[in-house]
Amino acid sequence: MDSFVSEPRPASYETLSNNVLKRERRARERQVREEEKKKVTTNKIPENQRQQVANDDTMDPTQFLSNRIKSLALLKESGVNPYPHKFDISMSITEFIDKYRSLHVGEHVENTEISLAGRILNKRSSSSKLYFYDLHGNGAKIQVMADARHSDMDENEFCKYHSGVKRGDIVGICGFPGKSQRGELSIFPRSLVVLTPCLHMLPRHAITSNSDEAQSKKTRNHSWTPGITRNPGTYILRDQETRYRQRYLDLMLNSEVQKIFRTRAKIISYSRDFLDNLGFIEVETPAMTMTVGGAAARPFITHHNELDMKLYMRISPELYLKKLVVGGLDRVYEIGKVFRNEGMNLTHLPEFTMFEFYMAYADYNDLMDIIEKLLSGMVKELTGSHKIKYHGNGFDSEPVEIDFTPPFRRIDLIEELESRANLSIPKDLSSETANKFLLEACEKFDVKCPAPHTTTRLLDKLVGHFLEETCINPTFIINHPEIMSPLAKWHRSKPGLTERFELFVNKRELCNAYTELNDPQVQRQRFAEQLKDRQLGDDEAMVLDESFCSCLEYGLPPTAGLGMGIDRLAMLLTDSPNVKEVILFPAMKPQD
Repeated sequence: MDSFVSEPRPASYETLSNNVLKRERRARERQVREEEKKKVTTNKIPENQRQQVANDDTMDPTQFLSNRIKSLALLKESGVNPYPHKFDISMSITEFIDKYRSLHVGEHVENTEISLAGRILNKRSSSSKLYFYDLHGNGAKIQVMADARHSDMDENEFCKYHSGVKRGDIVGICGFPGKSQRGELSIFPRSLVVLTPCLHMLPRHAITSNSDEAQSKKTRNHSWTPGITRNPGTYILRDQETRYRQRYLDLMLNSEVQKIFRTRAKIISYSRDFLDNLGFIEVETPAMTMTVGGAAARPFITHHNELDMKLYMRISPELYLKKLVVGGLDRVYEIGKVFRNEGMNLTHLPEFTMFEFYMAYADYNDLMDIIEKLLSGMVKELTGSHKIKYHGNGFDSEPVEIDFTPPFRRIDLIEELESRANLSIPKDLSSETANKFLLEACEKFDVKCPAPHTTTRLLDKLVGHFLEETCINPTFIINHPEIMSPLAKWHRSKPGLTERFELFVNKRELCNAYTELNDPQVQRQRFAEQLKDRQLGDDEAMVLDESFCSCLEYGLPPTAGLGMGIDRLAMLLTDSPNVKEVILFPAMKPQD
């Protein structure tokens, strides 16, 4: 073995020279750092300017606004336009980070000219010749290290100009990339110009205790991604009313909020790409209709002045989409707004986004397979796992884990309801006997059902009490009674039931789907049965749509269709227990 041990070789002249050069370079770097420290300590900001910085943080917001308006007026009087028309950028902040993140600590690329633009959300300085800014844009952030030595201005101009730059201002920067001695990627400006001044004082992160400060630092170092929990209590702007009414401030100050809406956009893009790859085409159908159809809901009513007629905001695009299948478009889908004049709560607003698709020569079994693949694939793609964490009961409670691993659980509606409630429900659900039985069952189990006490409403309340509460992981509730499903096709082997399913996640309905009823005579009969419920006072029961029945007479092929709420899906993947968290401009009560 000794023969394989190499003898130590004397260092070559080249190696010794390289070592000397390295030591000299390190010595020069230390000298530069010491000089910079001396400049920071000796070139203090003049007292009046330091007082101005302090005043910006403590000034009354009204006075801040007044001061900024006056300063802009002075600029305009001197012939300076404080709102330039154009600023050419050579790359985005994201592209800058991707291109220069590999620079070494202290390395500068001074022979490269870069132009960036963004909004300043933090400003700090301890020297009249050195200012630091946090520049934000398109969900990314870099440091701006404005050093008078690199500026096109002389020192007095530099100090005066930068003392007038405020948090919230949108600026354009021309400079070179580099990393600070602390290793932070930065742009070093040769010129910096305010493109749009922010007239209002921006909120700062409120820290009231050591624990708040520790949590704040933890949050800044923690980058939220879809599928994991959030903590809005650590946001800079926390007041919900302000966040929802002034969403632009929410997006500006709380970087996590931008990620929420980017995730929502990815949900829609993934759904669209998934169906496009299956040969579907995207279509658009009317948002105002002459009749109400496609769902059981109360509509919004408007008026068409030119035609002098009442119109309804659509509650569903369903009937139009099935007409397209009759016309020969075998696979169609639409992503759009629907409007239901109903209550507002944490998971539902009257205006929401619906994703609906219809597929000829398919049934509800096919759609269960398709939606399993779509959702499980989407969750895996966006989160990296099939399991997500969700604060279903609010941020003050412990999050639940929801597992989207296929196959999803399936339960039969009537069978499971009878089993869990120990009931024997009458087979003829259209009878008075069945209605009386279900009303007594609701009273027995203290299940509240406001009038009118139609069989459909009573069944729906019992299902909500006994079945939906068990659906944390994705669960298909299948085979609804005909009386609850006027547009679904009768079950091929279970009389009185339909080939329908609802997908529930975390106790909330996410999807509704069925094998489509395509017999025009049976469809008219179902509409007539709905009319009885309307006469009993159920204004959400469907009305007869004769144009749709006439369309069915031309022949709707065997078809299956599904509707899914985009808002609720976005809530799940962004850990948002309030639907207003995932809607950019949610409906709000007017302020006094």
